[in-house]
Amino acid sequence: MIPKNTICLWFDKDAEEAANFYAATFPDSKVTAVFHAPGDFPGGKKGDVLTVEFTVCGIPCIGLNGGPVFKQSEAFSFQIATDDQEETDRYWNTIVQNGGQESDCGWCKDRWGVSWQITPRTLIEAFAVGGTEAERAFGAMMTMKKIDVAAIDAARG
Repeated sequence: MIPKNTICLWFDKDAEEAANFYAATFPDSKVTAVFHAPGDFPGGKKGDVLTVEFTVCGIPCIGLNGGPVFKQSEAFSFQIATDDQEETDRYWNTIVQNGGQESDCGWCKDRWGVSWQITPRTLIEAFAVGGTEAERAFGAMMTMKKIDVAAIDAARG
């Protein structure tokens, strides 16, 4: 069944490679279909991979091989909630060590330019509590690239 809402990510020509990477990296993620162009089109030919259907942590997505016209930006990101430092490290390191790059405050980009927020639940919980606990956790986070769970827990008090 086709979902009511699907996230569409524009890739130059690597949608299938990206979808396979996401499926191998995150739980409840898989490639569900690969569609090939039924005929030639601007920038491509019959048989090229046109779209890829996949899920990331249960969220339905389509990767569109649309060419180099549009680039990914931080205006869109996946936020992945993690339970501990080991899980945080695993996702962060997998993205960064496979052609990605680090950013600030738990953000990183994969090699296709898609932004990811690898966010430990303890940080989300601190923000939900509010007040001085949220301020302390926020202050600690602002000094980090990959989130240090122990440092956030210490800042929470």
